Amino acid sequence: MTKALITGGCGFIGSHLAEALLEQGDAVTVVDDLSTGRFENVAHLAGDTNFHYAITTITNELVMDRLISECDVVYHLAAAVGVELIVRDPVRVIDSNIKGCETVLRTAARYRKKVLLASTSEVYGKSDNIPFREDSDSVFGPTSKSRWSYACSKAMDEFLAFAYQKQLALPVVIMRFFNTVGPRQTGRYGMVVPRFVQQALRDEPLTVYGDGQQSRCFTAVADVVRAITSLANEPRAVGEIFNIGSSQEVTIEQLARLTVRLCSSRSPLQFIPYDQAYEAGFEDMRRRVPDTGKIRSLLGWQPTINLEGILTQVIAYYRDQLNLV
Repeated sequence: MTKALITGGCGFIGSHLAEALLEQGDAVTVVDDLSTGRFENVAHLAGDTNFHYAITTITNELVMDRLISECDVVYHLAAAVGVELIVRDPVRVIDSNIKGCETVLRTAARYRKKVLLASTSEVYGKSDNIPFREDSDSVFGPTSKSRWSYACSKAMDEFLAFAYQKQLALPVVIMRFFNTVGPRQTGRYGMVVPRFVQQALRDEPLTVYGDGQQSRCFTAVADVVRAITSLANEPRAVGEIFNIGSSQEVTIEQLARLTVRLCSSRSPLQFIPYDQAYEAGFEDMRRRVPDTGKIRSLLGWQPTINLEGILTQVIAYYRDQLNLV
């Protein structure tokens, strides 16, 4: 039986990963400070004798030392995420992402535990070299724009991971997620799909930021979890970076209109300038498309759920959450 530790395990992706690992017979411990995660996401697992949890910050070195010493593999998913949170609280973003990751890596190196590090498509910045390959250059905006602090903090996490691997032989795998969505994802911090779905179900205007022509590729959380668990079990993945995402590109305006149609909603679209939605001078990526040839070549992995299927799942989840029929 593999003993897994998931940081950020009460969060959206972490809770789905915990379920999958328990189903395959692993013992799972989650650690989360509940700053963005919710214990309700894992409450249904609490009765499983192979499931344990610790509600604390990952910078709690005493607790992390014990938890990491007792596990076989660490899935480091804990991070401050979401564009609204990044703009509103950049100190928290930088502090928790860099200090938290350094604590995890330093402790894992002490016990030589494998670490799967969750990173993000944001590390490509505003590069227009589409599709993004794992060895593509990063292009960031000026440091005066807090919008880029998340991207830079996650890039630093990757640098830290490779430094620990090079100097201390820590086995690490880096995973760059591209817009993972699905049930349990919150819209509190600017996540567009749950925000659109909740607005559509209430027949409220769907708030589209900018001109709506920026495009993204959305990936079902079930497909992402399948990629994570497969990478954990593949020795050849150690020391490598992998894009995990879909190639089904859609503009945000198209996403909004599809959401309205699938919800049978009467919601209009309301376009809001970036300066009003976030802050003056806000910069965004126009396109964010992954090249997933590397993970496909190694594992044969590719997404199995298309955008309409993802939205159908999220709509069903929020119908239940909002007590709608």
